[in-house]
Amino acid sequence: MESVAGAGVVVTGAGSGIGAALARRFAAEGARVVLNDLNAAAVTAVAQSCGGAVAVPGDAATQDGVAALIDAARAELGEIDLYCANAGIARIGGPEASEADWADSWDVNVMSHVRAARLLLPRWLERGSGHLICTVSAAGLLATPGSAPYSATKHAALAFAEWLSLTHQHRGLTVQAICPMGVRTGMFDGSDPMMEKLLGPAAIMPEDVASAVMEAIADGRFLILPHPEVGGMYAGRAAETDRWLAGMNKIQQFLEDESDQATRPGSGT
Repeated sequence: MESVAGAGVVVTGAGSGIGAALARRFAAEGARVVLNDLNAAAVTAVAQSCGGAVAVPGDAATQDGVAALIDAARAELGEIDLYCANAGIARIGGPEASEADWADSWDVNVMSHVRAARLLLPRWLERGSGHLICTVSAAGLLATPGSAPYSATKHAALAFAEWLSLTHQHRGLTVQAICPMGVRTGMFDGSDPMMEKLLGPAAIMPEDVASAVMEAIADGRFLILPHPEVGGMYAGRAAETDRWLAGMNKIQQFLEDESDQATRPGSGT
């Protein structure tokens, strides 16, 4: 797909952040856009700001919610040419995180992609074209200190996107994975001083991600890296895994030290 002009596009998680930026950019490029988010008021406002986009509020993580969204989008667009599985959540903790946090992370960050693909693929493969863009995060290529549910599910989301591409690209399916680091969204709004010190200096705006996506759509590359340096980090992780893990452990220790300092008497907290 060299251009999205005239294409039927669905964006989930479009009530704010990357999803809202993608929605506005797709609309500006001439796409016909259907937007989804759990927050009905937010996604309706974004749709109105796009001029002609249609809001379909609901839960795009559940099986019934995905089915309802795709049915509504097909009724509006005639066919879905490009589906952006953008909705995502971040839950902190490791194995001690609750069953609910692990289950929700799996549903939103992984199964929402699987459930959408299950319904989209038959028509796409029959006609010989279709385009799925998954918002994965650099966490899917690397890792995220402080959140095992996020790291694990984002790795799974990347693996599923890779599987779809290697299995179906010769049948006309294009799959891409967006893998940014810090982006100024509701997940990373400056309220966490530790993550601000870790990611803040390199943080970008959602509109920067949307621009990177448009460039990548034109050339069809699988990995969309709004932070180009992530590619080098990913290569280093594969080539020198022990060194990479040692470096990530130093980051973990740094974050723990920062946390300890923040809670000491006289720290101002």
